[in-house]
Amino acid sequence: MKYELLAPVGNFRNLKAAVDSGADAVYFGVRGFNMRDSAKNFGVGDLDKMRKICGSVKMYLTLNVVVYDGELRRIEEIVRKVKGKVDAIICWDLAVIDLCRKYKIPFHVSTQASVSNVAAAKFYKKLGAERIVLARELSLKQIKKISKVVDVECFSHGAMCVAISGRCFMSQHLCGKSANRGKCLQMCRRAWKISDERGNELKLENSRVMSAKDLCALPFVEKMKAVGVKSFKIEGRNRGAEYVSVVTGEYRKALDSKLSRKDILMGLENLKKVYHRGFSSGFYLGTPTSDDFSFSEHGEQEERKEFVGKVSKFWRKAGAASVLINTGKLKVGDEVYLMSDEIGVRRSIVKSIELEGKTVEMAKKGDDVGVKFGCVVASGVEVYVIRRKLAD
Repeated sequence: MKYELLAPVGNFRNLKAAVDSGADAVYFGVRGFNMRDSAKNFGVGDLDKMRKICGSVKMYLTLNVVVYDGELRRIEEIVRKVKGKVDAIICWDLAVIDLCRKYKIPFHVSTQASVSNVAAAKFYKKLGAERIVLARELSLKQIKKISKVVDVECFSHGAMCVAISGRCFMSQHLCGKSANRGKCLQMCRRAWKISDERGNELKLENSRVMSAKDLCALPFVEKMKAVGVKSFKIEGRNRGAEYVSVVTGEYRKALDSKLSRKDILMGLENLKKVYHRGFSSGFYLGTPTSDDFSFSEHGEQEERKEFVGKVSKFWRKAGAASVLINTGKLKVGDEVYLMSDEIGVRRSIVKSIELEGKTVEMAKKGDDVGVKFGCVVASGVEVYVIRRKLAD
């Protein structure tokens, strides 16, 4: 059976990274009407360019926020304009579903609908839903029952909201920014104190009582296949291109063949290099416990990237790039990420550096140097040095 790997894209750089890393489909939002409003997002006018990059990779547009009366005309205009340009719309508001039916555009029911039983799945299927993105509170046993009546999509990796399927009102209550309108401020990720009306404070072992660890299903992908999951979804439209590249690449391997224990451990080590808050199995294998809450403020990734400069020219015959060092230092042997909207992201090593006709071991801020990365790059490519995270 062919399983779909669905990757998140919030900009062209991430789109190229997802496609190059083996995604079967990508999901994205348009400005103003999706659950990641803080991502750069795309405009309807970008769809033709996106299609050229995607080729046969499917494109799913998310229109999954709470919609008000004054916005229905704009929503309909978007739906009408994307007809024939996207493969499906991810939605849950019945007004948006009705528009998809009107313009005969395939639609997938968003996890925001919290579909968690067979009856609800049958209801949406009768409405014409091609697929349902199930509620994130379900166990594998519960998913198996629903997958028998409709094609299901499930999250396999990435951030988990304390409200699980995302119907959270915390940012709305505290700051007037609704998560259900794509404006979550991630208040739950902060450290919190608990006190009573007299000022007595309760000392907590972990003050991040609402900060859930990231979901990571890599160790049990085979179990998800066995219960009928058709599409494996990666969360992360606000994360960097290196995250999209690494996570998509690891799950591509897992969907293409059964991983050995050694393969899984190697995959987990690679996943730990990019942004995460620790890993959890969510509800798939049982109800989460206190161990499924993060202790981390800024993530637990084992690597971080530092911008150092940008490529101004590439000499193909010499295999060298002209790089102006804007900040920091670049040394021979440094591992780097090379990034742009055109190439997405590539991981490489600095092979050599030349300054004013002489070979040097290091370049510093202000130097305009010739660098060999061992791969073809182009003007405008940004260079980031990969640093290992120091132990606490």
